[in-house]
Amino acid sequence: MDSQTPESLFKEVADVKKFNSRLEVWISVGGWTFSDNNTVTQPVFGNLARTSANRRTFANNVLNFLDQYGYDGIDLDWEYPGAPDRGGKDDDTKNYVELVKQLRATFDASGRKLGITFTAPSSYWYLRWFDLPGMLEYVDWINVMTYDLHGTWDSENLIGNIVQGHTNLTEIKYALELFWRVKIPPSKVYMGFGFYGRSFQLSDPSCSTPGCPFKGGAEAGPCSDTSGILMYYEIMSLMKQHPELKPIYDMAAGLKYLVFNKDQWVSYDDAETFKQKKEWANNIGLGGSLIWASDAGKRHH
Repeated sequence: MDSQTPESLFKEVADVKKFNSRLEVWISVGGWTFSDNNTVTQPVFGNLARTSANRRTFANNVLNFLDQYGYDGIDLDWEYPGAPDRGGKDDDTKNYVELVKQLRATFDASGRKLGITFTAPSSYWYLRWFDLPGMLEYVDWINVMTYDLHGTWDSENLIGNIVQGHTNLTEIKYALELFWRVKIPPSKVYMGFGFYGRSFQLSDPSCSTPGCPFKGGAEAGPCSDTSGILMYYEIMSLMKQHPELKPIYDMAAGLKYLVFNKDQWVSYDDAETFKQKKEWANNIGLGGSLIWASDAGKRHH
């Protein structure tokens, strides 16, 4: 949803609660493109968190919005406070704590039981600017993006241009250690699942296991229409059309990868790997999970 979204749609979304009295509907504010460089929206989070007056205005506006449409909470997805490559400033870290503190005070004063969460990265590069213990004091839980661990952007960093699974369970375990080190309880962490795969064009079709070099993103899917990514339903449709394709189950990484059209490579999760990750999450006591995004799957998948 954006500024062009019809007002009626906000109410329609909240109305799904009529079908399940236990269901809650929240809004999430921000996202990756919201804080992209050279956009008018990039400085919004930093500016609204910087002064007490701005924080109060934002909190009151959020409360009014939730009341108006019958929503139950808000998730803040600032990508990313403090990060210089994302327009971050030195005072973002402490201001973000003050922002969620103000939201909590405003919500509590209203007498309504309203939720607050924030979305956090799984990489140290961006996570280092989050005061996790300070923020957790005022929020219900933390949504951790344990997906997009790898992609074609790896060619521009120290990892290099090698194919790796973007929801690699081995690396997810290491990533969550960053939370445990600052005493975040597992019950306050929600693990992210991706309903899509990251895809590559192999440099050498004879080398197709994780760690093999790639020379770019794979061909765009018919619906996602973007090189380097395939929606879950696109991957399932591809295998249905070509039953000779056999995905490889990397049990150590908790994901599957598929080679198709000779030099196209994609890693993804399916029912089997979701089950593996869910069992692991339950075993260590994680509080729940999140999915990005529901429109990337189809009901029969």
